[in-house]
Amino acid sequence: MFFKYVQRNASKNRKNNGLFFGSLVIAIVAFYTLLSLGDQDVMLFLKTMESDAVSRLMLMIPVIYIISLFFVFFLVYFAYRYQLDNRKKEFGLYMMMGMKRNKLFAMLMSETLWNSIISVLIGLPIALLLTEGISLATAKVVGLGIIGHRISFSISAVLGTVIGFVIVQLIAMFFLCVEFSRKEPMQLLQMDSADKQVSIPQKTGWLCFVLGLIFLILAYVVGVIMLRGLDLGIVALILVLGGTGTFLFYHGIGVFIGRRIHQKSSSQSGLFTFTGRQIQENVLHQYKALAISSLLLLMALACVSFGIGIASGRGSADVRTTDFSIEGTEQEVSEALNAEANRKLISTYYPMFLSHMDINTHECSMAGLNTALISQPKTELRNNIIENISNRIDYIISATSYNNLLESIGKEPIRLEKNQVALYTSMKDSRDFIDILNGALKSGAYIEIDNQRYELLNDIYYDNVVADRKITLYSALIVSDENYQNWVTDNNEPFCWNLLLSPDLVKKQGLMQSLLLMEKNLAGTGLEYESYIEGVGRNLFYTVAASYLTIYLGILFMIIANTVIGLKYLIQQRTNKHRYLTLLMFGVNKKELCDSARKQIRLYFFLVLGMAVCSSVFAVWSMFTSFMKLPAGVSASGVILLSGIGFILFVVIEFIYITIVEHASKREILELKVTDRR
Repeated sequence: MFFKYVQRNASKNRKNNGLFFGSLVIAIVAFYTLLSLGDQDVMLFLKTMESDAVSRLMLMIPVIYIISLFFVFFLVYFAYRYQLDNRKKEFGLYMMMGMKRNKLFAMLMSETLWNSIISVLIGLPIALLLTEGISLATAKVVGLGIIGHRISFSISAVLGTVIGFVIVQLIAMFFLCVEFSRKEPMQLLQMDSADKQVSIPQKTGWLCFVLGLIFLILAYVVGVIMLRGLDLGIVALILVLGGTGTFLFYHGIGVFIGRRIHQKSSSQSGLFTFTGRQIQENVLHQYKALAISSLLLLMALACVSFGIGIASGRGSADVRTTDFSIEGTEQEVSEALNAEANRKLISTYYPMFLSHMDINTHECSMAGLNTALISQPKTELRNNIIENISNRIDYIISATSYNNLLESIGKEPIRLEKNQVALYTSMKDSRDFIDILNGALKSGAYIEIDNQRYELLNDIYYDNVVADRKITLYSALIVSDENYQNWVTDNNEPFCWNLLLSPDLVKKQGLMQSLLLMEKNLAGTGLEYESYIEGVGRNLFYTVAASYLTIYLGILFMIIANTVIGLKYLIQQRTNKHRYLTLLMFGVNKKELCDSARKQIRLYFFLVLGMAVCSSVFAVWSMFTSFMKLPAGVSASGVILLSGIGFILFVVIEFIYITIVEHASKREILELKVTDRR
């Protein structure tokens, strides 16, 4: 019989508290997704080449997990308090009928445990599907495809999720049960009454409202204008101004709402004034919860935007130009690559002629390029560029070699006229760096070699000339083959040989399997080489470490913020139930009350969401103009598209939460009876 009561009550709680139960399921999904990271195919692959970095990342996972549990504990405690407050009369009746306190305690703990089991049984299958999708999507972002994908199931992640989740719930319920079980039956049976409310003076409210706006505007301006990197002082100033401004804004906006209601009430009918006053009261006396929820949503949007930016930038910044860069003489390389085992794997290979300029024989003047750079807007970066390339450019690249590279990635070749050269750099991760050079080139930049003037093409080139990091070129010149032969010291020996895999092989087995197969063959030749796989591993690590974890935290913050907003409103409605009963006695029908509640909920959420979205616009703007600038070659439209998809998902999630809260509010109103005086 006891177990039947537990099951019945647990089922009723899930039905009546769908908002909270849904949040618990999402939390389970998030926990498992985080804890299973080390067992996903992507991370198993990374361990083979970025083992130290992956190990450091794995050490961070338990810390983030503990922080997550800390946040979820307060969410659970707050939600269960709301749930138990709704059942006070039920507990009072149980005790009046002779139920002992220890049995009531056991019943509540059993209900919590049963609901935890149901949440886990629902959440874990969803988590498994999600982790598989994330694993495939992450690989897709960096061009891996399906790399021998296998379904992963982490026992340790399951145990960590279940144990942590259940313990957090039981601890929260334990404290609440101790509190409720100590109350006498008459205390539990008493009618709920609203806490004593103390309104702030009108002048104080207006002062808070105006100061809040000023602080917020200052935070936005500082973020957009002064934030140019991860300057801790500037970041701290933004946080102080933004946080203080948010709290002051919500502390004072109730007075603004009251004035608005007073102006409009004479021309409105129905429950307009009642609806407005309810909103005003919620804002006045719940401003701290509104401010915290708004800041949590801001953090959620900022984290998700940061994750999308990192994933987009890292995923597309390094275009695959070559699969392997091999050192060796033409004879050694030809013998190795023309072997029967390798011939069918290779599409083409070509020498990359890249060498130092013979400065002892040839005189190079950069005055024309420096003049063009000086004409660009004065910045510290521009001055650094001028200083670094003011004397000469050390490296020369053969146009034929570079055109072979361009052809391999489907780009138009460089066409150099007589007395023309092109500027190259591998510093493409800095968009500002590329923009300054492009601006200088378009203003008529030139160089002089042996007193002969050479015009620089209007575009700068930055596609990687090797497979990974064999050489980093701050600046170099792409010149005709004739000039290359005349200007370099070792004109007959290529810097390396670039190899491209067969497209049919890549299509059939996937890029990763093809790279691993070719690397296995090259390992037995004795030649030194580097592989595109190394750059893939590094980029993939950055993508997973940054985007994965920040998006995870963003989702967690979003869950907590929305649950707090929804439960705060429902608590306030339950506390003021007598007002709805009074309106029913005056002849207002329940449909009108439901419409009023729906408007209150939407305005309540809008007040939080509006501030969060407005602040997030400036936060994202600041990030993408300072430390989150996209590398050159990364499509801004692609990032905007992904961000748009993320924002649409955010809107859908908010709509779901609002709908759930509206449904719960409507159910409570429909259950009211005019004869219910308690």
